[in-house]
Amino acid sequence: MIDPVGVILGALAGAILGSFLATLILRWPQGRSVLRGRSACDGCGRTLGARDLVPMLSALASRYRCRTCGAGIDPLHGGVEAGCALIGGAALGLSPDLAGIGWALLGWLLLTLAILDWRHYWLPDALTLPLAFLGLTIGLWSGEAALTDRIVGAAAGYGALLGIAIGYKAIRGREGLGLGDAKLLGALGAWFGWQALPFILLLAALLGLAVMLALGRARSATARVPLGTFLALAAVPGGLAASHLLYP
Repeated sequence: MIDPVGVILGALAGAILGSFLATLILRWPQGRSVLRGRSACDGCGRTLGARDLVPMLSALASRYRCRTCGAGIDPLHGGVEAGCALIGGAALGLSPDLAGIGWALLGWLLLTLAILDWRHYWLPDALTLPLAFLGLTIGLWSGEAALTDRIVGAAAGYGALLGIAIGYKAIRGREGLGLGDAKLLGALGAWFGWQALPFILLLAALLGLAVMLALGRARSATARVPLGTFLALAAVPGGLAASHLLYP
């Protein structure tokens, strides 16, 4: 059964948080603070008022342009706000309790990490480490994996990709895998347990291959692949598939 109140509350919370996360995604890689100063138009610098900051609706009403200078508003804002609203509504609609809050937090963080890695090949510790902590705490109410399996999963996920990164550098003499990917896989092990890691890795690899083929990059030996993006996308379906098999 879907809880309509949970859907509404989750969607509202997601839309509001999504507004912040979109700003974080745009500003953080540029070294700009997301906590200091009021929101302003990137084109003319006009301080945005309340009517400019209603998630999704303000941008749609202004046709994604500043009301003062006409500069375009990055569609990432609306996309992240809508994505977070859908995640929150689905999580709390299906599970209007602590478990649903855990799923919502997982989804919001994974969406942010997926976009950051796709745009900047960057998985900041300030997001991956809290994600791992949440998996070992609130995640206990959101999944079937035991705490011991989660701890082993965190260590195994991080250790597996760390070993690959070290081995690649030793053989090829250059970096081939970022430690952010290892930390993200470790965090996913903390959420779903070590048993889910093969499922997540396989699905991430298939997604990555499909996207790289579609973009025409699969044949290039030097093409950069945002593995973290595909791990984030594969996390929930891979983790749920493993849980379904292990805890039918």
